Amino acid sequence: MYNQVKTVLLLGVLTGILLLIGFLMGGLNGLTIALILSVFMNFGSYWFSDKIVLAIYKAKPADKHKYAWLHSMVADVAKSAKIPKPRVYIVPSPISNAFATGRNPENAVVAVTEGITHSLTSEELKGVIAHEVAHVKNRDILISTIAATIAGVIAYVAFFARFAAIFGGMGRDRGGSIIGLLVMAIIAPVMALLIQLSISRSREFIADESGARFLGDGKPLASALEKLEAGAKKMPIRAGSGVESTAHLFIVNPLSARGIARLFSTHPSMKERTARLRNMKF
Repeated sequence: MYNQVKTVLLLGVLTGILLLIGFLMGGLNGLTIALILSVFMNFGSYWFSDKIVLAIYKAKPADKHKYAWLHSMVADVAKSAKIPKPRVYIVPSPISNAFATGRNPENAVVAVTEGITHSLTSEELKGVIAHEVAHVKNRDILISTIAATIAGVIAYVAFFARFAAIFGGMGRDRGGSIIGLLVMAIIAPVMALLIQLSISRSREFIADESGARFLGDGKPLASALEKLEAGAKKMPIRAGSGVESTAHLFIVNPLSARGIARLFSTHPSMKERTARLRNMKF
């Protein structure tokens, strides 16, 4: 419940930052433009994000004969979650990871890499599938998409706000000083990114818990997460081509994050995730 409330509050703060920048740039007109831009981009993300993500990773529908066991596993977990069986896709990659996408439970996709089908036991892989199905049931894909889109709009608007402030633009007479606009334009994108990442981490905890409850056991998922993180450190996905903007979809961060970069990680601490799963009571 705590993470659910936290997500709603953070989404509210993200929206507030966007509207504030719009207002500082152009008063009520700027605020209206920021709202319209946000709605437009969210609409596009809602309808086409799944196709974009699947194309980025060259995912293909899992053959129903070759991967009959995987289809059966996804169907079993979906039945426990009381949602329609998501479509099953295979990502042609030796890395071990998985993600879910799709705008709602009726149009969802669970995608796993070829690598994960070989690196985990059947129980561990079912735990991973349960985590991804939990994302679908909890509509985390929609929430994450909205958060990422608003953060993207903030960065886009802030870019123009910096020019408006530097060249004595819109902010002087319509919503505050030029200095205030410039400060907000510099700080807002960083704040938006941190809030987006916080939302992503909160949803991962919820999906871990929900997935474990579908199976009645958190230990297989905890074991799978430890293996997957170790594998991601040895063989991270190469950055570029949209990978950074979709990293939050994967069950473990597919990118290498060390030192201060961990502050900007899309996923919570693995030690905390596995400890919570192993301490769950059923």
